[in-house]
Amino acid sequence: AKSAFPNVYLIVGVNSDELTHAMKGKTVMTDSERYEAVRHCRYVDEVVRDAPWVLDNAFLEEHKIDFVAHDEIPYTMGNEEDVYKLIKERGMFLATQRTDGISTSDLVARIVKDYDVYVRRNLARGYSARDMNVSFLNEKKFLLQNKMDELKDKSKQLVENFEGKRHEFIQKWEDRSREFICNFLELFGREGRLLRGKDDKSSGHGKDDRPSTLQ
Repeated sequence: AKSAFPNVYLIVGVNSDELTHAMKGKTVMTDSERYEAVRHCRYVDEVVRDAPWVLDNAFLEEHKIDFVAHDEIPYTMGNEEDVYKLIKERGMFLATQRTDGISTSDLVARIVKDYDVYVRRNLARGYSARDMNVSFLNEKKFLLQNKMDELKDKSKQLVENFEGKRHEFIQKWEDRSREFICNFLELFGREGRLLRGKDDKSSGHGKDDRPSTLQ
């Protein structure tokens, strides 16, 4: 809508909670949160709070509105086939393109799909069952599942620590074994004989030239 014409001043109307609950049902965000979310959009120049569900001439003239932007699908309400019928007849309607997969209905469906995951996560973060309108039995069920997951994680950590210690022990044992073998070969030689004769002869303490051997 912002780029539809040059020099567009974009006004976004946000309905109140009272009106939205009456027309569509319970909302996820409050009207104040919706106002702030829209206000922080960089393309929006002005936010109209408590906007009407159906736009009339008085509202259009009060806010100096030239065009009304909405997706092209007729928006029904009660006996009304399309609440934007008057706007379309006056040539003031600007059709916008919906983004597939991005709508309030899709967002709510995603939340409902993973309901258990979100409730368990928020219970673990300190939210009460009352805060989330969770029954006593469901609260205990979710807390038990969280505790089971915690035990699984601890067990996994213990196994990983044990494996690490086992590898460390084996590595130390292999290092000590190599050290022992090297010392043995240094002392006895590869044939298992005690190498003393050469040292005795060179020092003049040997009784004969034959090296002593340990059989």
